[in-house]
Amino acid sequence: MADTQSEYRLPLVAIVATSCAACGFLFWLLYFREAQAVTNTWSFLPGLNALMNAGASVCLLVGWVAILRKKQKLHQKLMVSAFVFSSVFLAGYIVHHALHGDTKFAGEGWVRAVYLSILGSHVVMSIVVLPMVLTTFFLSLTGRFDQHRRIARWTFPLWLYVSVTGVLIFVMLKSF
Repeated sequence: MADTQSEYRLPLVAIVATSCAACGFLFWLLYFREAQAVTNTWSFLPGLNALMNAGASVCLLVGWVAILRKKQKLHQKLMVSAFVFSSVFLAGYIVHHALHGDTKFAGEGWVRAVYLSILGSHVVMSIVVLPMVLTTFFLSLTGRFDQHRRIARWTFPLWLYVSVTGVLIFVMLKSF
C-alpha cells in the first residue's frame, strides 16, 4: 500500500500545484493586471464561454445518467467531453479577461444582491472544483475506480453547479 500511495503522491501534488497556479494567475489577471484594448473581433467570447459551460452541464448530466445505467463507455466519453468544454471555457475566459478586464454588473437593488451571491459562490466553487476534477480524472485514468467514485460523488454536483452558474452569470450580465 505504501508503494501505491507514493506512486500517486507526485501526480496529486502536481494537480494541487497546477490548480493553485491557475487560480493565482486568474486572480492576478482579474485584479492586478491592466486590460488590453478590446476590439470587436473578440466580442464573441462571453457567448462562446457560456455555450461551453452549457455544453459541460449537459455532458455532466447525461454522463451521470449513463453511469447510473452502467454504460461506462458512454460515461467516459461524456466526461471527457465535459472536460473539453470546461477547458475551452477556461481558455476563452482567460483570453476575454486578458483583453477586456472585469465586466461590471449594471443591475441594482435585489437583483444585484442575487447576482453577487451567485457570482461569489460560483468563484469559490470554481476554485474548489478544479483540483477535484483533475483528481477525479486522474483516478479514473489510473484505474482506481473505487477512489474515483468516492470523489466523483462530490466533484459532480460542484462541477455542475459551477457550469450552470457560469451560464446564469452570462445571462444576468446580458440582461441587466
